[in-house]
Amino acid sequence: MVHAFIMVKTAAGRSEGLLSEIRSLEPVGNAHIVAGNYDIITEVDTGEVYDVLDVASSKIQGLDGVSDTKTYIAMD
Repeated sequence: MVHAFIMVKTAAGRSEGLLSEIRSLEPVGNAHIVAGNYDIITEVDTGEVYDVLDVASSKIQGLDGVSDTKTYIAMD
């Protein structure tokens, strides 16, 4: 199992609308609006690292209003 955090930067005023869209994606477990350099933090659990990258690059970055993502793979 691969556990990862995907940080999402959104266009101004888009965080709340994107939060529900991101939460509905498979395999997103949790997603929260946060303060800081990124607007939303997302937790995913997948079987392979490739699947995490697919979620970040295809599913999340493909949403209208997402301007950037940064992915962190948990090492524990």
